[in-house]
Amino acid sequence: MGQGPLSGLKIVEFAGIGPGPFCGMLLSDLGADVVRIDRKGPRQEGGGRGSPADVTARGRRSVALDLKHPEAIETCLKLLDQADGLIEGFRPGVMERLGLGPDVALARNPKLVYGRMTGWGQTGPYAKAAGHDMNYIAITGALAAIGTRDKPVPPLNLVGDFGGGALYLAFGLLAGVIHARATGRGQVIDCAMSDGAASLMAMFYGFKAGGMWNEGRRTNLLDGGAHFYDTYECADGKWISIGSIEPQFYLLLLEKTGISDPQFQHQMSREEWPQLREKLAAVIKTKSRDDWCTIMDATDVCFAPVLTMDEAPRHAHNAARDTFVEVAGVVQPAPAPRFSATPGVIQGPPPKIGAHNDEALADWGFSADAIAGLKTAGAL
Repeated sequence: MGQGPLSGLKIVEFAGIGPGPFCGMLLSDLGADVVRIDRKGPRQEGGGRGSPADVTARGRRSVALDLKHPEAIETCLKLLDQADGLIEGFRPGVMERLGLGPDVALARNPKLVYGRMTGWGQTGPYAKAAGHDMNYIAITGALAAIGTRDKPVPPLNLVGDFGGGALYLAFGLLAGVIHARATGRGQVIDCAMSDGAASLMAMFYGFKAGGMWNEGRRTNLLDGGAHFYDTYECADGKWISIGSIEPQFYLLLLEKTGISDPQFQHQMSREEWPQLREKLAAVIKTKSRDDWCTIMDATDVCFAPVLTMDEAPRHAHNAARDTFVEVAGVVQPAPAPRFSATPGVIQGPPPKIGAHNDEALADWGFSADAIAGLKTAGAL
């Protein structure tokens, strides 16, 4: 298993979609031994589970179990007996109905950290309702603040699923493990994407309380309202990003763009931002993106080209830092963050469903006879 800072950590992940697998990927990239419990069934090719393109499934081993069999449930519990943590993303009550709920698991392994990932949380009026990332961030104030003047726009599923969900679950699991190792007591982590997305809004709620934030989209410092913090189209139809907030950076922006119009001296005049944006847009439109890169790259303008996913891995900065890697022919982000003494590493490509039935169970203490018995019973 991995040699990163989480080497020796043992996690059981019940297969799901979105934030659960991403959390498992983060832990695996940093060295954890993550065994994924897949539902027994046909293996998928193409972009489905088990294909090289299933990037967030990378780096763990797959054990395929038919959870309709009591032998399969007992196998899960025996894995949990040895685990530091669990990841599950079912609706509230599903794990309990399977006989794998936290009361059962913690009674057998009191040090277990039982990580539950849902959109709405385990309690509350929405708890048992279906939803997706956009819905979870909609009730936090985040979605209302992102988009054009005309309408809120879903910001991919970065804010709810991955930022408010997977990252908070990984953080919660590791905090729980630290506590369990110090006290011998595990616990349940109720990780709701809506809670996490609300937490990510902390600074903006502070801004609003301090009178520094308006409810209207594209009227504020950081939402594209300010002419000096926005994206601009270039002469070739490509885009650049400019974030010249600090006065010295703003003066450098004016210098690099050749702007001498005295109106631009009113940097923080909100009333003038729309007109200044139009003027700056006209200047940016006179040159190509490459031209502006030549002028502004690696300066204190706070500038970067807006790259597509095809372009990003080839950018000089990303290439120099090996920010992207190729695994099984698929270009994907490398492990992050970086550790000086115990660097993370991708432990392998996404596994085929059930690819590690024998290997993973044997490593986790199952005898050859026990594994054969599971196969005979149709549970494995």
